Amino acid sequence: MQLLTKILCFPTIYFYYSNKVSSSMHEWALAEAILITAQRIAKDEELTTISEVIIRVGQLQQVEIPILRFALKQMSEGAFKDTKYYIRKAKSTLKCRVCGNAWQYNPNKLDKATAEAIHFIPEVAHTYIKCANCGSPDFEIVRGRGVWLEGLKGVKTV
Repeated sequence: MQLLTKILCFPTIYFYYSNKVSSSMHEWALAEAILITAQRIAKDEELTTISEVIIRVGQLQQVEIPILRFALKQMSEGAFKDTKYYIRKAKSTLKCRVCGNAWQYNPNKLDKATAEAIHFIPEVAHTYIKCANCGSPDFEIVRGRGVWLEGLKGVKTV
């Protein structure tokens, strides 16, 4: 029996949640969806043990990372019992629909209350953020919204 380590990347598996209120239940449901998807991939790839799961969370996704990490660890069993979870933030890019200017969302440029409001309800960003080029509040979130399973690493018994 030969043990192989295989790194799998799945940049197209996305989980989108549009809950308006952030609560710990949201992170637990998200953790469950991530684990179900990772288990399916592990089964398809015939991996017997998963050592790492890499998750990307958009900057404008209302997810409390410590709660998500805790939920993942608590729900892990079987091939995922000793898995390390790496949760990385994906920066958000905004693009003005009026002038086409694109820029990165920076919560540090906002007061704490505003940044917190956007964290819990990202849809209110249009109330607080304006295009630096033309002043329009009409922009789209081009990147940095959603949660996706970026990859996993495991052992395949051959």
